[in-house]
Amino acid sequence: MNRVDLKHYNNDWYNPGPLIKRVCWYVVNILLFKTSIPWPYSIKCVVLRCFGAKVGNSVVIKPYVNIKYPWFLEIGNHVWVGEGCWIDSLCKITIGSNVVISQGAYLLTGNHDYKSESFDLILKEIILEDGVWIGAKSMVCPGVTCKENSVLAAGSVATHDLQVNSIYQGNPAKLKRERFPN
Repeated sequence: MNRVDLKHYNNDWYNPGPLIKRVCWYVVNILLFKTSIPWPYSIKCVVLRCFGAKVGNSVVIKPYVNIKYPWFLEIGNHVWVGEGCWIDSLCKITIGSNVVISQGAYLLTGNHDYKSESFDLILKEIILEDGVWIGAKSMVCPGVTCKENSVLAAGSVATHDLQVNSIYQGNPAKLKRERFPN
């Protein structure tokens, strides 16, 4: 029988960027993003751009937001990121325009291979297309695309793609109805 043996865990292949860049971001993330201080959104956006993020216009980033590596982040125009969100950008996350990521939501790009004895790291991109709403305390798992105008209801977990103009709820999230019926 196979067993997990973490002494064999090795993610040396994963290099998210130079150590000095990661350390600088760690400090800035704590001071400007993971804090209750209501820094102006414009300052946060400028700082994200300085660290390599692509950030559109009129982006709102509330307090207590944790962003892993901004250089893997692309945000469109008119996006709202609520308090306590965790953007775990171990690899690319693309957020379209007019997207709402509500309080406490979690965008998770990394996982581990539970079938591997060495518990190998797995990375998969996340895409939130235009008009998506990720509800409070919801989670978007690695490799998921939330298509245009889809909704992930509060407390739900998206383990597969969400279809256009559809509302999903539950764990795992299941299709409930259309968002904008014709």
